[in-house]
Amino acid sequence: MTHTRYAFIKARWHADIVDRALEGFCEIIPAAHVDVFDVPGAFEMPLLARDLAASGRYGAVAAAAFVVAGGIYRHEFVAQAVVDGLMRAGLDTGVPVLSVSLTPQQYREDDHHNRIFRAHFVEKGREAARAALMITKTRADLAA
Repeated sequence: MTHTRYAFIKARWHADIVDRALEGFCEIIPAAHVDVFDVPGAFEMPLLARDLAASGRYGAVAAAAFVVAGGIYRHEFVAQAVVDGLMRAGLDTGVPVLSVSLTPQQYREDDHHNRIFRAHFVEKGREAARAALMITKTRADLAA
């Protein structure tokens, strides 16, 4: 059975950048087929992704976050934990969980970098939508 609904999780840190991923996603998969969920930050995404995937309502779950050095913690640790958690959510539930979680090595909160990353997130959203469609089709074909 092919699912026609997709879940999209957005972390609210750097929302002006992260929200662009949803725009790109909905260029490929119509917004009417996408349920959107906000979480405070990247670290909260894997738990919600697992719950959404386990609900049986979605063919795939995509999760978007922008994890940058904040001076208080090691952003690489957060990024790795998030990606590992998203992968585990997919493996544990059998529903594809896709990551649009980016961790740039260099980021300055200025107009130039914000423009670059906003555009990059649109493209990453498109890529996630294409991947969601491809993997759900492949899994449906295998089940047939």
